[in-house]
Amino acid sequence: MKQKDIALIGIIVVISGLLSFAISNFVFVSPKERKTEVEVVPVITSQFTQPDKKFYNDQAFDPTRIIVIGDNNNQDPFKSNTGR
Repeated sequence: MKQKDIALIGIIVVISGLLSFAISNFVFVSPKERKTEVEVVPVITSQFTQPDKKFYNDQAFDPTRIIVIGDNNNQDPFKSNTGR
């Protein structure tokens, strides 16, 4: 390499470094501007409070019980009857 080539490469490196530094200042946000408001999550404890009697009926039937409404004689409900 000639002396001229080394100087040209050095100038290109310096210019590209300054240019990338200037562009990165526009692209990335500084730590001072990194402000956002987030919702604060309440602390989880081992204490369990009983549900409000207005919404919870302890005399009600079991909500996990299967409820059948009407008769359903179709043993294959997803089979298509179009003959495809």
